[in-house]
Amino acid sequence: MTRDSTHARVSAEARAVSRPARRAAAAIALTLAAASFAGCGPAPWTQDQSSPTPTVSSSPVAPPVSNDLSGGATERTLTAGAVSATVNYWSTLRMDRWTATAVKPISLSMVTTITPNDGQKVYLQRATMTAVPGNATQSFAPLDPQVDQSTVAPGYLVLSPYSYSNTFNVGAVPADATFVTIQFDYDFLVQTTPTSTEYAKQTASDTLTVAIAAPAG
Repeated sequence: MTRDSTHARVSAEARAVSRPARRAAAAIALTLAAASFAGCGPAPWTQDQSSPTPTVSSSPVAPPVSNDLSGGATERTLTAGAVSATVNYWSTLRMDRWTATAVKPISLSMVTTITPNDGQKVYLQRATMTAVPGNATQSFAPLDPQVDQSTVAPGYLVLSPYSYSNTFNVGAVPADATFVTIQFDYDFLVQTTPTSTEYAKQTASDTLTVAIAAPAG
């Protein structure tokens, strides 16, 4: 065998041996690279590239103010002992004009029945209206009470079919007020018998809430 042929055979064997070695080295390098990526967290191309959703903050909204006269009028039934009083309330001033500085009229009409009805009469001795302004966080000082004291004895006859009507006025309230609570107190005198000059006193109370409108403009 010549020297050249011997050298060619050795070179071929070397290449045959080196190919598996190179493949093994490449596999080891690939494994090390994967381990390197795993140790550094998710690959950049697997991360979520979407923008975070912005947080929207909202301001608290004050609850709406209730208004017993929002429908124009309201009717109540009150009980005082044997006396049942039906009272209608309304205002001749539109609700959008019930501003803090306005004079705000509130009218009422009342009629009563008695159970059992043995013929005794029912009289209204006194009606009192007290207005208390307020808002969502506080109550203000009440306005001066308005009193309708009967000028006849023993009082105003209010037994059906006779009725009592009157108008009270809610004056100026603080600018921060968003509503006014209106309390009515009614003092009745009831005959003990149809012919008696002795009377039993009964009292009924009622409360309305009316919203204060913001000034125009």
